[in-house]
Amino acid sequence: MKTPICDFVENYKKSKPLRLHMPGHKGADYGTENDVTEIDGADVLYSAKGIILESERNATEIFGSGKTLYSCEGSSLCIRATLFLARVYYEESQRNDKKPLILAARNAHKAFLSAVALLDFDVEWLYPDKKEEKPVSYMESGISAEAVEKKLESLRGEGRTPVAVYVTSPDYLGNLCDLKKIALACKKYGVISIVDNAHGAYLKFLRPSIHPLDCGIDMCCDSAHKTLPVLTGGAYLHLSASCPASVLDNAERAMSLFASTSPSYLILQSLDKVNPYLNSEFTEEVGALSDKIAETKTELEKIGFRSVGNEPLKITLYTRPYGYTGKEVDEYLKTKNIFCEFSDPDFTVFMLTPRLPSDCLLRLKSELKNLRKRDALPDIAPPQTVKRRALSVREAVFAETEVLPTERCLGRIYADLNASCPPAVPIVACGEIIDENAIYSLTYYGTDFCRVLKTRPSSKLI
Repeated sequence: MKTPICDFVENYKKSKPLRLHMPGHKGADYGTENDVTEIDGADVLYSAKGIILESERNATEIFGSGKTLYSCEGSSLCIRATLFLARVYYEESQRNDKKPLILAARNAHKAFLSAVALLDFDVEWLYPDKKEEKPVSYMESGISAEAVEKKLESLRGEGRTPVAVYVTSPDYLGNLCDLKKIALACKKYGVISIVDNAHGAYLKFLRPSIHPLDCGIDMCCDSAHKTLPVLTGGAYLHLSASCPASVLDNAERAMSLFASTSPSYLILQSLDKVNPYLNSEFTEEVGALSDKIAETKTELEKIGFRSVGNEPLKITLYTRPYGYTGKEVDEYLKTKNIFCEFSDPDFTVFMLTPRLPSDCLLRLKSELKNLRKRDALPDIAPPQTVKRRALSVREAVFAETEVLPTERCLGRIYADLNASCPPAVPIVACGEIIDENAIYSLTYYGTDFCRVLKTRPSSKLI
């Protein structure tokens, strides 16, 4: 498989050009010689007719999509694009709703909320199915196909059919939804299915594949940089071949609406260069590593940790049964020069890929076994409760606001999109009333200040 973008840059460098174009470093400084811009022959992202188009077609073939487009701005750009495309489909269908409605899993990334605000969607939230045996977290999807279908049926009875259903799978803790059943439920009710698959680009290369496209999902994003050997910011927007024609035809337009007009050519080369690797040995490497990770999870559970999630290349430990918070395990491992992806009061999350040293799992197991087990900590994580909405996301985002200490925000309307990353999942959504559970949750996860509306909500809503 060719790498047309990388080949262009190599040939350009060999010609020893006089670079009278951007970027300003002119390729003269260390590490910048491969950094060019959309000059003649380099093609133009989202208006691609040459080497970028050829490379994206390679990716389209690898992922088996109807169309795959590159993003140099992560899955955040792709998420906004999918909602724009859902809005295009809504307008084309000439529905009588006042505004498009989207049904979304509660743990949506803040990029989803920003798109909802900008594109003026109404949102109905899906909360996780309650399972007493599982530790709770606001980051968890936990959405079943049965819950999706039940909600779609209920909304249809009210005369409100969503234009799309949006779920996050895998979630930050490594939980996978049953996307095949969710896709079938969406098709039954004639709505578009969208998946934030930012953590799951590699799922395509398991045997069998459990990538969203292969589960029947219409649109999804993959953060290539999260699980593939791609520079940070490299991502894919995937559209199924069965998507409505208006969706496929407007994909580039959707991306360019939100994207920078100066995409990183270093990231484009990274996305281009990975294609031959994905098309060859990566599948075998992923399979071998997932087997080893499964064995490691079993061994860690034997010594007292609890493994959660069913994502093959992620290890998420619920650490409280071992006597530690997730943060404490994180801090301990840092002293051993091991750095996790994420930690909070309950969990420590490790993301693995075949690019790690062959002894990485042995080293992780060894250091965790050396950590002395203590008496179990009580499970005090705040449960997820349904929040009451006072305003739409859009109304809250553009309203006059103030910042207050969290403990002074009871009864106020939350108005911020800036959930910290990781995990970038809002505990309270814009426009919702901050209740006692929200105060406890925000405090528990370390949010000391909140942006709220200056105007207090009507007493009718309290």
